[in-house]
Amino acid sequence: MRILVTGGAGFIGSHLVDALLAAGHRVRVLDSLDPQVHGAGAKRPAHLHPKAELLVGDVRDRKAVARALDGVEAVFHEAAAVGVGQSMYQIEHYVSVNAVGAAVLLEGIVERRAQLRKVVVASSMSIYGEGAYRAPDGRLVHPPLRSEGHLAARRFELHDDAGRELAPLGTPEDKPLQPTSIYAITKRDHEEMFLAIGAAYGIPVVALRYFNVYGPRQALSNPYTGVVAIFSSRLLNRKAPPVYEDGRQTRDFVHVSDIVQANLLALEQETANGRVYNVGTGRATSVLEVAGALAELLDFGDPPEVLGQYRAGDIRHCVADISRIERELGYRPRVAFDDGLRELLAWLRTQSADDGVDAASRELAARGLTR
Repeated sequence: MRILVTGGAGFIGSHLVDALLAAGHRVRVLDSLDPQVHGAGAKRPAHLHPKAELLVGDVRDRKAVARALDGVEAVFHEAAAVGVGQSMYQIEHYVSVNAVGAAVLLEGIVERRAQLRKVVVASSMSIYGEGAYRAPDGRLVHPPLRSEGHLAARRFELHDDAGRELAPLGTPEDKPLQPTSIYAITKRDHEEMFLAIGAAYGIPVVALRYFNVYGPRQALSNPYTGVVAIFSSRLLNRKAPPVYEDGRQTRDFVHVSDIVQANLLALEQETANGRVYNVGTGRATSVLEVAGALAELLDFGDPPEVLGQYRAGDIRHCVADISRIERELGYRPRVAFDDGLRELLAWLRTQSADDGVDAASRELAARGLTR
């Protein structure tokens, strides 16, 4: 097939491009080469496969989108402004790039629906808010954000009304969505817009909710990207990584190759049409574990800087329940976290990074988004 990957010059998109080309497809990329991701004055990234056709353009530009969609049979929508903290003050930018960009792309897709065999949209675990929990009496509960009073008292774990601690569980796709940032809201919009248009026009659409993706080609100089990249940037500059709260908050870290695996399964299998899937590992890893493992690999002896501070909208625990995608599509996470970090290390040793983490932290503090 001829396939379009929006955001295909970026971290996840470029790995997906590689896999699609390896499978024999012809691939076109639409990417704005955002300076925050690719650097000022960026040109075609060296990591983008030479056989991929690159169109430099904004997903909000109707003419660019029309050119990109010409003759394609499948679309992977990976393009997005990424960054939970930054989205809380660059509100218009995030809504414009993510929601309006999705709308422009969808209008182009509708006009060409007869030629399209599959559309896959990148969603995000951030739309859940807090993950699923079990109360001491056995009830499954979906708590809201922690109260300001509890956070100010540094009571970071979640509790029931009687003050008993809740136990985090794998979060299934049917958990109520409680997005807690502008970024998360726009990713929920992405997902719902694509699924609604797919159902209305009979276009096969699949939404994949990515958990915390890591691997080579992450934008190390972008201080609003994932925690693995942020910590790596600090450590490459021989500085201790900053850890919010007490560092015991947990996430599901999934290697980029497993994200690609899920995308290929969504493309190939008709049973995926109209469905939503978590893409993760089902394994909980604390932020402190990440910081410690990276520091050890990069021979950095100082401990992480545990700030004790918290950020507005942050959640405590969210790990994927991947039983649906395993059962329906045959997905299996193949890369264990320790193995993925060792692979990442080989790439990190070839990289330099501008450390913008302190400046980003000051920006959040100045706006009252950290306490």
